[in-house]
Amino acid sequence: MNRIKTVLKDKGIKQTWLAENLGKSYNVVNGYVQNRKQPRLETLNEIANILNVDVRELIISNKK
Repeated sequence: MNRIKTVLKDKGIKQTWLAENLGKSYNVVNGYVQNRKQPRLETLNEIANILNVDVRELIISNKK
């Protein structure tokens, strides 16, 4: 699971903007945002760089 949707909302950024900057289609980014599919680690790092956040902010820990 990821927190991309939450981070986008907090920063006021649209999925279309992220898709353009990531070089991926809107449908691919929407799949990430809706947690239907998970981005590869390299892509997650790229998203973190684009959003100017630590990559750990984009993931939900499986540890309690």
